[in-house]
Formats: sequence, C-alpha cells, structure tokens
Amino acid sequence: MKDLKEKTIRGGFARMLAQAANFVFRIGSLMIMARMLGPRDFGLVGMVTAFTGVLDLFRDFGLSTATVQRENVTEEQVSTLFWINVLVGLILAGLVLLLAPVVVRIYHEPRLLPITMLLSTGFIFNAFGVQHCAQLQRQLRFTALAIINVTALVTSTLVGVTMAKLGFGYWALVGMTITIPLTTTVGVWIAAAWVPGPPRRQAGVRSLMRFGGTLTLNGLVVYIAYNMEKVLLGRFWGAEAIGIYGRAYQLIRTPTDNLNSSVGEVAFAALSRVQNDPSRFRNYFLKGYSLVLAMTIPITMMCAFFAGDLIAVLLGPKWNSAAPIFSLLAPTILVLAMINPLGWLMFALGMVERSLKIALVLAPIVIAGYLAGLHYGPKGVAFGYSAVMILWLIPHTAWCIHGTPVSLRDIFVTVSRPLASGLMAALIALGVHHLSLSFLPPLPRLLVEGTTLLGAYGGMLFYVMGQKDFYFDVLRGFRKRAPAVEEEKSLVPA
Repeated sequence: MKDLKEKTIRGGFARMLAQAANFVFRIGSLMIMARMLGPRDFGLVGMVTAFTGVLDLFRDFGLSTATVQRENVTEEQVSTLFWINVLVGLILAGLVLLLAPVVVRIYHEPRLLPITMLLSTGFIFNAFGVQHCAQLQRQLRFTALAIINVTALVTSTLVGVTMAKLGFGYWALVGMTITIPLTTTVGVWIAAAWVPGPPRRQAGVRSLMRFGGTLTLNGLVVYIAYNMEKVLLGRFWGAEAIGIYGRAYQLIRTPTDNLNSSVGEVAFAALSRVQNDPSRFRNYFLKGYSLVLAMTIPITMMCAFFAGDLIAVLLGPKWNSAAPIFSLLAPTILVLAMINPLGWLMFALGMVERSLKIALVLAPIVIAGYLAGLHYGPKGVAFGYSAVMILWLIPHTAWCIHGTPVSLRDIFVTVSRPLASGLMAALIALGVHHLSLSFLPPLPRLLVEGTTLLGAYGGMLFYVMGQKDFYFDVLRGFRKRAPAVEEEKSLVPA
C-alpha cells in the first residue's frame, strides 16, 4: 500500500504538470491557428469530427479501462485484447471510408469526402497503442505517459502551424488531428517495451469484453448527448455557425478536460486498486474531487464574466461573435467538473451498468435543450445546453453516489466553500472592471481582472472560509513522497 500511495502521488504530480503544459500548448495552438485560419476552415473539420468522434468511442471498446480496473490480468488476456483492439480499429477505419459519401450528402459539402477519408487512419494508429497505454496505467507510470502526451501535442502543433503557414488551409487541422494518435502510439510502444503475443481463444476475456462493451455504449450515449448540437448547427446553420460555436465550445471544454484528465487518470487507477477498502476509497476520491473543483471554479467565473476579453485575447477580433456563446456555455465548466469525477467513482467500483442507465436519461434531456434553442442559432443552443445541465446536476450526483462510500453531504461540503469564494471573488473583480478598466485594451484589462479574481478567490477560500490548511495539505501530498502509510485524515473540508 505504501508503494501504491507513493506512485499515486508521483503520478498525480507528473500528470498535473503534463496537463498544465498540455493546456498551454492547446490554448497556444488554438490562438495561432485561429489567426491563421477562419471559422469556415474549423467548421469543415468540425462537421467531420462530429461523426468520426462517435466511432472514436469504439476505438478500444472500453478494453483499456477494463485492463486497468481489473485487479489481476494475465499476459494472455492482454495480448488477446491487443489483437481485438487492432481488429476493431481496422473495422472502424473501414466504416469511416464507407460513411464518407453519407457525410457529404448530409452537409451538402463535397470537400468533406477527402477530409473524412484521411481522418479514418487515426483509428488504426490508435488501435495499436491502446493496450500499451493501459499497461503503463496499471503500472502507475504516469510520468512516462505525461511525457508521451506532451510530446504528441507539441508535434501535432508544429505540424498544424507549419501546414497552415504553407497555405494548406483546413488540411492543417486534419494534419494536427492524425499526428496525435500516431505520435502517441509510437511513444507508448517505446515506453512499455512490450510485444504482444498471439491471441488465445480461451484467454478468459469474456468478462473484460462485457465490462468494456458496457463502458463503450455508455461513452457512445454521452458523446451523442454532448455533440448532437454540432450536427444540428452544421445542418441548419452552416459551416460558419458551427465554426464559431465550435471554437467557443473548445475553449470551454479545454480546462475541464485537462483538469479531469490530469487528476482522473491517476485517481481511477488508484481507486481501482483500493476498491475493496471503503474508507481509503472515499478519501482518495474526495482528494481528487476537491482539487478539480478548487481549480475549476475561478476558471468558470473568468469565462462567465469576462468572455469578451478572453475571446479578444485568445482568438482575435474576427471571432468576437463567439464571446456571447462562450459566456452562455461557461456554467457547463463547473457542472462538468462536478459530474465527470463521479465517473471515476462508478467505473472503479465496476458500476458501469448504473453509469449507462444515467447516460440514457441524460442524453434525451440534453438533446431537448439543444432543440429548444436551435431556432435561435448558436446562442440559443448554448443557452439550452447550459440550462438543462444545471437542472440535471443534483439528480445526477445523487444517483451516481447512491450506495457508495461517498455521501451527498461529502459532495455538498466539498463544493460549498470554493463555490461561495468564487462568487464573491467574481463580484470583486467585476467591481474593479467597471470602476477603472474600461479605458484599457483587452490584454492588460484581462490580466488585471484575472489577477484580482484569483487573489480574491485565494483570500476568500484560504482565510475567510478557513480552508488554507486543507488545500495546502493536499498540495503538499503531490510535492513529496509519503514517508509511510498512516491512517488517513478525512479529506472532506471541515
């Protein structure tokens, strides 16, 4: 258990650093590409990825998660799963090629045919690296994974920027998209140093397949729920509308995805190892949950109240119409930060059937929100999406944690103080903005707004709410190794 705790701490710290670098590079590449390309270029690729993203959910059939979650897995099982993943990747690539003409007809856009065909190669690249990545996660080698992920992102960014500078237009975005899985697969093969054996018919992978299949179906339902609006906007409002909405949506999702990934990947692996120890399981979960929330809340407030300045600085003046969409989508940052970690909890406990049931309820609710706002264009869709996510938050949370070591009170206590601190900090930053910043250009104004909000948030959370010791203890745990395994303190803020 000592080794697990030390590896978890080191891995968590490595993943947080990697995701910080990932966030910087993603935002940086978006800033550069948004100035080199136009909304229509992003919209064309977005039309295709709305479809290929559905099939992307089947790329590993949930088998990497099954490999990590299982307490014991044999060499024969992993090798057999590897070849199943390769077969699935080839089938998915073939399906994309067959669907390419259908995508063209749906959008009435012939340029989508070669884009779709080239993006199909990503499924093959991914398939060859799935089980190697799972092996590294099982071994808690998150430093190696962090290096691989950052290298893949840097490489793809260089490819995209170079192609855009050479005048390839939307093909630069296609090049970025397929470079990431190719580079990642090469990296995990080198790091894992594992060569799969031949597949075995009697390897005992049926239960793993069942777990992975349920997880994949869950992911498919959630993906449809979170991406149907892009299909609807592309179909009824055109490439430019989806390009503008898509950039606002990408900016909104980037902090949530990075934080959830940096903490979640480590948390899921660690929670899977202690799934039979309720007390330790609860403490591990709330530790990761509190970190995600504490870092997400000020980001949410910045996006909600200072959207105009953020869009002007990050994307440039030709994207000003994305600012109101960005602001309307801001509440989903916090909602997703609160509900996404509940997936770690359910998957680590093997509760994939419950997760699927929740997804089957969530999907029609979210799609109804899109449809209600579709008549009003991207702004209406953004408002409808945020509204239904806010209304769904409490029922979703209660359903996820029912019968687990984590209680609704744990969630409420963990959320309440940082949320109150964030709201007060936002009011202070808004006051500063209206009193003295109207004459400044966007970048220095944004720096003052951000500094004021973060300073006020830290002061409120650490001193007014009395949470300084709690969060500093959590952060110290990521900076140094645990000297020994002791009875853990409760990680719910007092």
